[in-house]
Amino acid sequence: MVTTPSQQISFTEYLNYDDGTDNCYELVNGELVVMPPATARHSDIIEFIVDCFKAIIRTYSLDIRVKAGDVGVQTGINSSRIPDISVIKGEVWRNLPRDTSAVVRVPLLLAVEVVSPGNEQIERDYVEKVAEYADAGITEYWIVDPISKKITVLVLEQGSYSKNVFTGDEAIACVNFPQLQLTASKILLA
Repeated sequence: MVTTPSQQISFTEYLNYDDGTDNCYELVNGELVVMPPATARHSDIIEFIVDCFKAIIRTYSLDIRVKAGDVGVQTGINSSRIPDISVIKGEVWRNLPRDTSAVVRVPLLLAVEVVSPGNEQIERDYVEKVAEYADAGITEYWIVDPISKKITVLVLEQGSYSKNVFTGDEAIACVNFPQLQLTASKILLA
């Protein structure tokens, strides 16, 4: 995790933060953390999943928005994460202020993170974000792990996540998109 050398900032300051660079930051307990660009594999997986979700949304005329890596979610008083994919109720999206950073302050329907190589990144997606997303009330969290060749689907039940792991040609069970017909292999080979 690369943090900026500056002092801690509040969530409100984060919403308007601009250091004049093209860097993308998450806010973790008041500290800005630089998010590096995705790898090509990472990007292809994200694009594939987004396309699948959007196809279901169009087919069933759902009032849902799917955003890839450019929308944050508040996960604490002075914390905000930027999931690789954010699935948001349409009404929530329409009510976001248009003049500050796009950060949702209510639970997402679903967050997806694609694991990057490195112990720090694995710890962040499998431990830190699991705790933060559960505390934030995100009903479903997918951890797509091309390194271990598995997809972990966590579903919020009474304040904590239940976990199902999918590999190979196992069909992924998705609470928010029960119409989804995807396997771990299809996603990981995107």
